[in-house]
Amino acid sequence: MGFEIRLEDEFGNKVDAVGDPANFLPRLLPSPEDESFICLRFIDPYGDTVFNRIQIETFVVEIERILMKTVTSKERQLLENIQALAERCRSEPHSYVKFYGD
Repeated sequence: MGFEIRLEDEFGNKVDAVGDPANFLPRLLPSPEDESFICLRFIDPYGDTVFNRIQIETFVVEIERILMKTVTSKERQLLENIQALAERCRSEPHSYVKFYGD
């Protein structure tokens, strides 16, 4: 079982979601030791991780960096879908991008 990535409102209600049933993200995300990533290195594959509108600018830049590592069109599509959730978070007040791990 892979991640579920949600756009949530301030009350934790799901507004939209992207799934990773093929579990691509663990091999695409940077390791926690990679200090060149400010946000994405802290995504917990076994827990939940939340990003707010202030963090989302950096998040988007980092997603663009890992988009360059994609090998397949399915990996690229997953990251582009996550990026779309982040763009909505950036433009919609009181919204969050939340990663639900295994």
